[in-house]
Amino acid sequence: MTVAFGQWTLGLDGEGEPQRALIGGKAWSLARMQALGLNAPPAFVVTTAACRAYLASGEPPAGLNDEIEAAIAWLESKTGRRFGAGPRPLLVSVRSGAPVSMPGMMDTVLNLGVNDATEAALAAECGDAAFARNTHKRFLDLYAHIVLRASAPDFDPAKEPAAWRDAIRASCGSEVPADPREQLRGALRAVFESWNSRRARRYRQHNHIPDDLGTAVTVQAMAFGNLDRRSGTGVLFSRNPSTGAPEPYGEYLPRAQGEDVVSGKFTPQPLSALAAEMPKVHAELLEAARKLERASRDVQDVEFTIERGRLYFLQARVAKLAPQAAARIAVALVREGLIDEKAALRRLTPDQARLLLSPRICEAALKNAELLAAGEAASPGVGIGVVVGDSDEAERRARAGEAGILARPTTSPDDLHGMIAARAVVTEQGGSTSHAAVVGRALGLACVVGCGKGALQSLAGRLVTVDGRAGKIYAGALAVETPDENEDEALATLAAWAAKHAPLRVVAASSPEAADAVDLSTNEDAADPDKIGAVLGRLQGARGARGGAVASDQGVRAALRAGLEFIVAETVLPPLLAAIRAADAASLAEEVGGA
Repeated sequence: MTVAFGQWTLGLDGEGEPQRALIGGKAWSLARMQALGLNAPPAFVVTTAACRAYLASGEPPAGLNDEIEAAIAWLESKTGRRFGAGPRPLLVSVRSGAPVSMPGMMDTVLNLGVNDATEAALAAECGDAAFARNTHKRFLDLYAHIVLRASAPDFDPAKEPAAWRDAIRASCGSEVPADPREQLRGALRAVFESWNSRRARRYRQHNHIPDDLGTAVTVQAMAFGNLDRRSGTGVLFSRNPSTGAPEPYGEYLPRAQGEDVVSGKFTPQPLSALAAEMPKVHAELLEAARKLERASRDVQDVEFTIERGRLYFLQARVAKLAPQAAARIAVALVREGLIDEKAALRRLTPDQARLLLSPRICEAALKNAELLAAGEAASPGVGIGVVVGDSDEAERRARAGEAGILARPTTSPDDLHGMIAARAVVTEQGGSTSHAAVVGRALGLACVVGCGKGALQSLAGRLVTVDGRAGKIYAGALAVETPDENEDEALATLAAWAAKHAPLRVVAASSPEAADAVDLSTNEDAADPDKIGAVLGRLQGARGARGGAVASDQGVRAALRAGLEFIVAETVLPPLLAAIRAADAASLAEEVGGA
């Protein structure tokens, strides 16, 4: 079983089945990796219940500080290190972990526990003063930004940590505590409070995630990817998250820590670089990815760190996939015997299916197109709009009914509202595992990253077309065409499965049966998602309907409630998927109501 230190705090030892809702997705993934025998640094977790109690009162719940003291002592015994003291100091990461995956939305502090004394002890232990100083600098930077909300203080690399702390104080008027336990209490508060940050609330609203879940806080012993030339960090997907190809895909950044990769400030190397430098570590990584995918029956997004040639696993979660990859992988997993058809149909949302059937750039239009910039194809799709360099402006344009393309040097969680509002996202820096790429795939946005420093500055105000599949940005609005779902093997397969399992049939306008459908195209109320249920409810004896919003998710749900046999739609797969989800939701509601 997990080790309980009281009401609010648990140690993760790889035993038992901790509740994801209580310990959050990050800690749950650590417990699962430990249970599978993977090398994950030891950790304890402050639960979502503690977060909810803190947010309700503004103060840590009674007994939490004593529990954390006990958990720290347990972590010291696991690592043979001491928190806040030498000769082998214990440094920890403090990371958020909601029950539902919210990548990049909340806060993380790395290298917590470092101060002047522990820096000296770390330097003596590792024999590398430059590494210890770099680790100290990284901590101060993150603590200032995340906990103290300081505005990017200038850290002169030629100066001592005391001067860096002075810069932080000048920036925000607050001190970075020297006491590691005070540092931990500050980081814990910051992670709890990040649950209600603007970006987190906006992400939950966009993805229909409840606001009352809270976040857990995972406190984990550090593994140092910035230690030496045989150290580094990276992200591995068990399959390609953009295309769905079955080969593992990822990036690796030598002598770095995890924030370096996801921030997009650095362009990582492909995994082939790791294979060339440390082939045994690369092979161990791929085998772990296969093991995790088999255990979860889904594509895995794995964060890892290498310290002096030893591989550590920090997190494994279900990967955020581009719509094309989600469709292709769902079919592949059925054929591999990992899931059944019904499970596959739940892996692709109706909105993802609609995106796959949305317009693409015509081949003829590409012949004379003016290429403005190119980078790495991070998320497929087409976006047409005016280039803006600010997320607030992208949101303002969207509210005014204008199409905007968000172009940034790199994105951060603070850009989420602009990404949601934009038709596409392009960045100058970063790779396919950067924040822009991961969130772009989750949102189904066309996304191109790593176009080169300064490559996008001259594009502000220009009308462009972004091709996320090819990783290119073209001048003007290029002609597009709508794909045929029957020409895509994965979509055609999913449509055939959906037709078997959906509680409602979808027929084409050319079908003879379509003549029996009630035409709602001239009914203004039927075009309103909030009124279509009442409209369909008045169709006594009707077998089917067409027009209006009947093929939308709301229209499909209303058609099922009205007892219709079929609807008429231009594309078959999206409304079929909506019907399956509506039936699942209705069944769940009946089970809960009857319990």
